[in-house]
Amino acid sequence: MLEAAGVSPDQEAVYRLLVASGGTTAQDISLRTGLNGTDSTQVLEALVRQGLATHTDGTPRMFQAVPPDVALLPRIKSTADALDTARAEAGRLLETYRETARRHDAGQLLEVITGAEALRQRLKQIQVNAREEMLWFCRAQYVAMPSGSNTEEFEALARGVRYRVLYEKAFFDDEGAIDNVVAGVRAGEVARSVPWLPLRLAIADRSVGIFPLVPGGPHGSPGEPTTALVRDSSLLDALVALFESYWENAVPLHLSAKGADLTTDDTGAHPSLSPADGQLLSLLVAGVADKAIASQLGLSRRTVQRRIQSLMTRAGAGTRMQLAWQAARRGWL
Repeated sequence: MLEAAGVSPDQEAVYRLLVASGGTTAQDISLRTGLNGTDSTQVLEALVRQGLATHTDGTPRMFQAVPPDVALLPRIKSTADALDTARAEAGRLLETYRETARRHDAGQLLEVITGAEALRQRLKQIQVNAREEMLWFCRAQYVAMPSGSNTEEFEALARGVRYRVLYEKAFFDDEGAIDNVVAGVRAGEVARSVPWLPLRLAIADRSVGIFPLVPGGPHGSPGEPTTALVRDSSLLDALVALFESYWENAVPLHLSAKGADLTTDDTGAHPSLSPADGQLLSLLVAGVADKAIASQLGLSRRTVQRRIQSLMTRAGAGTRMQLAWQAARRGWL
């Protein structure tokens, strides 16, 4: 049991006898262990050299055990420290090995995933393994993972993984999409909205990403989705940079004061606007379509359009884009 501390089985057996007896001779050790006289003497001398035993100068020599806390604990600590150092160095060597393998074998860098089920399992896997951050492009009309079905996100958020998610405008047209985003934001997701996204994308800890190789979904390839999993590389760095560029120009999404709706500011209310108009304007600027706004606010689509027209008149705007600009200038956003 003490081999990890550099003590052989024979040495351990003799050391245990010394601890239990308080002191004994080589001859007594030979009788009690079955070792011959020469072997007993060699084992005892080895224990003395290792600092595990001492002996008297008389004849016959009496051997005594050095207390375990003095003899063994420092040795064990030294061994543990050496193992930690070796483990860290092995980790560095493994990373160097992987980097070298990626340079010589594209299969280590880029993996092709075919089929919706395989894609769904990989998306789950990278979230389960994520430790720091997930970056996500959410486009309309899912390919493998329906909105609201990603339970791995909530589990990852609960253990401290940060989620930054970008939603394109058309995403909010999907049934139940707004409620699912509200649930995610309430759990800790950081969400923003943009008019359009160039592709679907998920990146875990900036070390592994998944993106389509061919367009998929209702408006893409009619066959099975074909996606790629890419690891540390210049390609992955470019995908992270793409995410950050869209993130920087996106509209932040927050929960309203009641915590049940989405809004583009932290207070849920705008100066000079009623809470209802402020909420409507927030969703409009976030890129949510009239139909989805109507569903979220419990209004008819015609009522939503009438209120938007009223806001445009109030702001002196001829288009919705001008309304967004005027709203920002007037401090409505």
